[in-house]
Amino acid sequence: MSRLRFDAVEAAFSKKPLEVRMDERPDKYFARNVFDRAKMKEYLSAESYDRMVRVMDKGDVPDATTIEDVADAMKRWAVSRGATHYTHWFSPLTGTTAEKHDAFIEPDGNGGVIETFSAKLLTQQEPDAASFPSGGIRSTFEARGYSAWDPTSPAFLIGHTLCIPTIFVAYTGEALDYKAPLLRSLRAVDSAAVKVCSLFNPDVTRVHSYLGWEQEYFLVDEDLYMARPDLILTGRTLMGHESAKSQQLDDHYFGAIPERVAAFMHDLEIEALALGIPAKTCHNETAPNQFEIAPIYEECNLAVDHNMILMSLMKNVARRHGFRVLLHEKPFKGINGSGKHCNWSLGTDTGIQLMAPGKGAEDHLRFITFVVNTLAAIYRHNGLLKASVMSAANTHRLGGAEAPPAIISIFLGSEISSVLDHIENSDNFNLKGKRELKLDIPQIPELLIDNTDRNRTSPFAFTGNRFEFRAVGSEANCASAMIALNSAVAQQLGMFKADVDALMEGGEEKEFAIVKTLRKYIKFSKPIRFDGNGYSDSWKKDALGRGLDCETSVPLIFDSYLSEETVRMFSGVKVLNESELKARNAIKWSTYTKKVQIEARVMGDLAINHIIPIATGYQTSLLDNIIKMETLLGKEEGDRLSKENIETVTAIARNVSDIRRLAELLIEKRKVANLIPDVREKAVAYHDEVAPVMEEIRNHIDELELMVDDQMWTLPKYRELLFF
Repeated sequence: MSRLRFDAVEAAFSKKPLEVRMDERPDKYFARNVFDRAKMKEYLSAESYDRMVRVMDKGDVPDATTIEDVADAMKRWAVSRGATHYTHWFSPLTGTTAEKHDAFIEPDGNGGVIETFSAKLLTQQEPDAASFPSGGIRSTFEARGYSAWDPTSPAFLIGHTLCIPTIFVAYTGEALDYKAPLLRSLRAVDSAAVKVCSLFNPDVTRVHSYLGWEQEYFLVDEDLYMARPDLILTGRTLMGHESAKSQQLDDHYFGAIPERVAAFMHDLEIEALALGIPAKTCHNETAPNQFEIAPIYEECNLAVDHNMILMSLMKNVARRHGFRVLLHEKPFKGINGSGKHCNWSLGTDTGIQLMAPGKGAEDHLRFITFVVNTLAAIYRHNGLLKASVMSAANTHRLGGAEAPPAIISIFLGSEISSVLDHIENSDNFNLKGKRELKLDIPQIPELLIDNTDRNRTSPFAFTGNRFEFRAVGSEANCASAMIALNSAVAQQLGMFKADVDALMEGGEEKEFAIVKTLRKYIKFSKPIRFDGNGYSDSWKKDALGRGLDCETSVPLIFDSYLSEETVRMFSGVKVLNESELKARNAIKWSTYTKKVQIEARVMGDLAINHIIPIATGYQTSLLDNIIKMETLLGKEEGDRLSKENIETVTAIARNVSDIRRLAELLIEKRKVANLIPDVREKAVAYHDEVAPVMEEIRNHIDELELMVDDQMWTLPKYRELLFF
């Protein structure tokens, strides 16, 4: 056995991560497996390093000489760390990541090979695009697609492979992934925000979008997981009665972390840190066996990459500890689902946090400007923001009493709300000279950061120096939400700047023009502001009256992507064109259909081949007992003493009959839906016709679970899955 293979086996059994000594501190191994700036400085020439810094910090385009130097440096560093292969690592529209591994070898012309890695191989690869979702952009016979290097996200090592973050586009240039439109949206919000910043600070030349995600997940024992076909094939339990004890005592949240879980978390953090993921926080979440990990804030593109890496990493680490990670948004009915809260903000290259209150009047005005424009963007595109996080899985979570409602609103808190109301309604402000602004705006308290987040029912809340988008699902690629959010804000900032410029061209002083424009958008966006209980029935009626998107059907929610306003917005900020949007929606509808279709097939199989045989087997044993009691005691006395068994037999028969009937109905509903040629209408049929039948079947199965002998019930129950 090779030394490397022995190390891997040893780590699996000892449950210790590779390459980190027990006495090493995090600062010594952080980003050890990342070709970061420190590695660049070591392996690149001084000229190439300086050029790459400008590429990463200023958005410059790397020249051919620099790219060649980077390719050689990457290869030398990776090989020194034991790498034998490289891959272009990208995020296709499957929602996961993809990679094709190639070895660092080329023929040497003498019957042997040499290790090499050129600029051409670094910048572009040609994965077969035929089997990736394209939404009709590419025909199956037009398989060519290209992955292209993203120099703003550092390469990293996984095992023996150098992973190079890339975009993925069709032969004709349309984006087939999440990264390409994400980068476009970051460029759009950068450009628009810099122009608005010029009203306050002309020194600003770049504005970065920042993201801090909070990843929630469940852990289940691997042996129990393998005994649940629904978990294996769909990621959630399609049946299962609530445990007598679940989360009603509120004793799991922030509770003591079980030793076995703590060991998993420790290894996960070590490997995450080695990959440059700044994992900071871990804790028990609300539901039993639910946990969370969260990093320090990062630039949005890098944060998205790190989240995708982590979701893959945590699955591998969990298996070493005898666990399986569940990232489905609602793996268990009746308890908390899992989200991925996305904390979003904007910051300048001069060190200003645009979503943080300042100290002077001009800082206050700048802060209010970016908050108000965010409000206006979310109000204008609240349906799109909901569509960006909606999925077959997340629909089970959103709207429950433990997750944000499926209506996008914004919570600001009383302090900022009062400031906006004051600006809207007051004309009492004046200018002293050209530079000193005197606004009749209440002083924004320094404690604002600590006094804002008091509403856990809000899907989009201001939390001091950022907005927290809580509706994002745990399994989702958070790029989807960030593309919509950054694009909408970019459009709104552009509109704001144009309005201010028009007033200034008409003779208004700059500060007057800013305040007048703010008033306009404060009034416009007022319907999106809601500080009340998002779970209440009255809010649903109120939201509808405010013009907010209250649709609950997932396929119909996706329609927001193709509304005239959405198409105009994405095209205007040059993030996605209409054909790309149509293709992505076709994929969304198709994915929804396939997810529900798989669940329906799994449920039908389990109902007919597992549940009914178990139930009828127990029913037979009860009937046998009844007959024996009648034989021994006579029919009258035997029936009297077997009354409960007779009632159970009758209840089992009723439920089994209903399950058979509904299982046949489920098949018929699927057959009808499958004949629908239109991808949207098929998804609607699966939502309206197929999914409700599955819920009916589940109700009957869950009733049977309470009746059938526990020793005969082959599927692990919630009390076993949720409590180690």
